[in-house]
Amino acid sequence: MEPILSVQDLSVRISGLHILQGVSFTVAPTGVTVLLGRNGVGKTTTLRAIVGLTPPAGEVRGTIRMGAQSLLARPTHRLVRGGLGYVPEDRCVFAGLTVAENLRLAERRGTTPAYDKVFALFPELDRRGRQRAGSLSGGQQQMLAIGRVLLNDNRLLLVDEPTKGLAPKVVTEVAEVLERVAESVPVLLVEQNLAVVRRLARDAVVLAAGKVAWTGDAGELLLETALTKSLLGVGTGEAHRPAGADRAAVAGKDAG
Repeated sequence: MEPILSVQDLSVRISGLHILQGVSFTVAPTGVTVLLGRNGVGKTTTLRAIVGLTPPAGEVRGTIRMGAQSLLARPTHRLVRGGLGYVPEDRCVFAGLTVAENLRLAERRGTTPAYDKVFALFPELDRRGRQRAGSLSGGQQQMLAIGRVLLNDNRLLLVDEPTKGLAPKVVTEVAEVLERVAESVPVLLVEQNLAVVRRLARDAVVLAAGKVAWTGDAGELLLETALTKSLLGVGTGEAHRPAGADRAAVAGKDAG
């Protein structure tokens, strides 16, 4: 199958720093591809380059294609209208607006927003429609950030650290939602919680020092304790436990 996303020789410089240095990888048209790496290696920079959010003073070179469409140099709003969904690491909800107003702003012209689907996945958003987003908990804000994207049809979702800083129960809820979403839409996921990675990801791309250090099957990577520790700086002591244990352990942070 042809990849839904192809990144070739991606180079990004910001404020004189050469953050990405010839990054190349593909994202399969189904399932979850996870982008891994130690802190500061360029994972968020990669997602932001794909969606056209590199700072104006930054320099981006290379090739990024979603299907046959070139994404570089296209404005972000056009990429979003073309079916590229993005859930940023810092959630970016409008704190002074209500939950309902945040969702309404995400509606795309000419389409019917999927409120039934979003409220089925996150009933809390329906119940808190009149509440200001700034007064929500971190977990509820993350639900809102994901819900905004899921209001619309997407060809690909970019999701940046969706479980970061969340309570264990909410980590499990978010992982369950992403698992369901990935049944119909491919996902490029940045995630540090290796239990979540183990549960969701089929393919993995590992960045190190601004370059791709490893690509392949995510499950195989997590079984290689020495390799995982070398690439990510963490061990995988839970990697060999029974598969049924993942649901209970998905809330535990394996990586910082």
